[in-house]
Amino acid sequence: MENIMAILKDKIQLIRRDDLQNIALVGPVKLPIKQGDFEATFQWYSWTTVGKDLTKEQVVQSIPSMNLAFGQQSSVLVYGDFTHDENALIRMHSICHTGDIFGSQRCDCGYQLHESMKMIVDHGCGAILYLADHEGRGIGLFSKSLAYLLQEEAFDTVEANHALGFEDDTRSYDDAIRVLQVLRAKAVTLITNNPKKLDALKKSGLLVAGHIPLWGGLTETNEQYLQTKVQKSGHMGLVEKLTV
Repeated sequence: MENIMAILKDKIQLIRRDDLQNIALVGPVKLPIKQGDFEATFQWYSWTTVGKDLTKEQVVQSIPSMNLAFGQQSSVLVYGDFTHDENALIRMHSICHTGDIFGSQRCDCGYQLHESMKMIVDHGCGAILYLADHEGRGIGLFSKSLAYLLQEEAFDTVEANHALGFEDDTRSYDDAIRVLQVLRAKAVTLITNNPKKLDALKKSGLLVAGHIPLWGGLTETNEQYLQTKVQKSGHMGLVEKLTV
């Protein structure tokens, strides 16, 4: 274990929370990425919650018993000198299994994820915080599949979540903000159309230079979904732009 910890100890940070758990942040890991013509090398971090009293060595020792494959852990992709650069773009991206992985055209999530990565590389500095417990605005993948069936019967995305007993949006950004505060103290510009994300950062005390909207990926199969984001979820944008 001493040899292992000699390698890993400087790659693990324990971040305090206000409850009985801490956040264990691991990284950076060099991660070369290629998507079609887009190529870049990011620095990858991942995090999970652990017991508040655990040391770094105890975290590593407890991994086999944590059943991590049965849950989900969040990630951060960092590009450039994220700690020191005066100008950094960030995106807090909620996991979308169907859009990000399968390329589903029922939403714009995959488009937003990959476009944000390109924007950050073009800008020269930034980070994607990929939030694993946010599927379906916080209802989970299985529940999301049920919501999609309701949407096929003329429910919009908000109505479908309500029909299954969920609020419109149950996502929390608290842990992501704590991780962001460890990685960077300077101001950030948020890539988002969602005012709730912008407000969450501002209320946390983070320095927020502003936001950049990201509309795109419009298809005939996701137009109503995007309209609902604007009309019912308050996303910043003009409805007239969302016309196929």
